[in-house]
Amino acid sequence: MSKLISAKNLVKTYFIGEENEFNALNDIDIEINEHEFVAIVGQSGSGKSTLMNIIGALDKPTKGEYLFQGVDFSKLSDTELSTIRNKSIGFVFQTFNLVSRISALKNVEMPMLYAGVPARERKERAIELLKSVGMEARMNHMPNELSGGEKQRVAIARALANDPEVILADEPTGALDTKTGRLIMDIFHKLHDEQGKTIILITHSPELAYESERIISISDGRVISDEKNESMSFPMKKKKKDKEEKVV
Repeated sequence: MSKLISAKNLVKTYFIGEENEFNALNDIDIEINEHEFVAIVGQSGSGKSTLMNIIGALDKPTKGEYLFQGVDFSKLSDTELSTIRNKSIGFVFQTFNLVSRISALKNVEMPMLYAGVPARERKERAIELLKSVGMEARMNHMPNELSGGEKQRVAIARALANDPEVILADEPTGALDTKTGRLIMDIFHKLHDEQGKTIILITHSPELAYESERIISISDGRVISDEKNESMSFPMKKKKKDKEEKVV
């Protein structure tokens, strides 16, 4: 697998020079390969959201190096970073972040609009993406007419609009009930297993973290562990294992 993300000695300092100056990240070193399903897990205040913002080019580190597909983000302009975010990184947030005044279909079209995709092409792709997450019957509804789970499925379709290399999901089931959260996680597994998408899941939940192939644990702005998940207990892998055993 090719290296997608490389971070070395990342430091993020807030309130520099003031009495309340503090480091949200302290010498973070991580690497993530293409097609991995990785969870970054930690409690509130651990630094995982700060790290997510740097990975997603929403913020820059105070010190250290961050490379995405070999490109040093610190050397890029805000416009260049915006272009990479739009084309290469799909975001899924706990609060959905849909534009309230436009339909589900138009929300999915929006990243393609910014990328300059022609109107007919972006509408056709948006419809296909909404179908892929089971939202074709609700595509013309406004966000306030959708349930939480429906909003998150639209958000996933939107994240896929420009066929990004990585999906960055920040507490994607945090505002959902257990059944709906399971549906959303199954969609992520499908994207990883069938399309080879790199999935980075930011979560405070150890239970959700164990659905990944690899778990990076953050505490007090430091990586305290980075381990492959050998467990076969989470649903997608367990289903595969059971199927293989039946065939044998």
